[in-house]
Amino acid sequence: MLQVAFAGTFPASLEQQVCRHLTTRCEITVGTEADILSRLPAVDVLVTMGFTAEMGRAATRLKLVQVPGAGIDRIDRSGLPDGALLANAYGHETGIAEYVIGAILAMTREFLRLDGALRHGNWQSQWAVGVSPPPVWPELAGRTIGILGYGRIGQHVARLARAFDMQICAIRRNVEQSSTDGLALLGGPDLLDEILRRSDYLVISMPATPETVGCIGRAQLGRMKPSAFLINVARAEIIDEEALYDALSQRRIAGAALDVWYRYPREPGSAAPATRPFHELPNVLMTPHVSGWTDGMLDARARLIAENIRRVAHGETPLNLVSK
Repeated sequence: MLQVAFAGTFPASLEQQVCRHLTTRCEITVGTEADILSRLPAVDVLVTMGFTAEMGRAATRLKLVQVPGAGIDRIDRSGLPDGALLANAYGHETGIAEYVIGAILAMTREFLRLDGALRHGNWQSQWAVGVSPPPVWPELAGRTIGILGYGRIGQHVARLARAFDMQICAIRRNVEQSSTDGLALLGGPDLLDEILRRSDYLVISMPATPETVGCIGRAQLGRMKPSAFLINVARAEIIDEEALYDALSQRRIAGAALDVWYRYPREPGSAAPATRPFHELPNVLMTPHVSGWTDGMLDARARLIAENIRRVAHGETPLNLVSK
């Protein structure tokens, strides 16, 4: 019988949903990454967000490390035992794309500020008596959205942006993997400065790699329009924290929606998401890495994991393999 282990908080939360889709008889173990270590010699499939060389030495019969998400930055690929495959999972594209458009609308139309004012009877609109009407808000139609990382997420963002008649510019590392799809501009990383200059909204949706970590710093933020908004749904470390805080606090860009952070909780209780006080800035929309946390994402990942368990049991090639 196939031995399957779910290691860590998020993988453990998927276990019941995966079981609902399983067609293969398995013996399943659920625990923390530390708990699972002693049981790894008997495990065939390990569902985990993290994998270390120590785990690799213990996992003598491991056939598949299944990451229940897209990011593999916590996987030590050099520590995978011989013969073990690595796969990841997606299914979060729709939810993240919807978040991006929602954040763009919320920031552009200042929903949070207007809501807070009206709850106190303050009509910050053309209906107020005795005061001048506020400046009109821009429509999204005709505005330019720049997408840094035109993979699964970026393409879903573009699909929704088209419905708002926006102009779309994008870059990706492997341009040949995408058609122009009616984009105003599509190219490689060499077009970064041009997209920064053009964008009214800049979406970060590329993976964190040695090439992308820190690639958006003071110089890059300085090339953006003062009226531009930034939305990060990738990894925080792609953008230099100090440079981003300064650009926002000094209003060198109009605002940002940040769903990914520089610090994450390590124990129960409150935890600051950054070293800089982004929470004090009125032009920042802060969310705790939830842009892809939807029912559709959970179901898609559970189905994928169940299918890969079946494939391992039958000696078939798993889906979404990642090169070691």
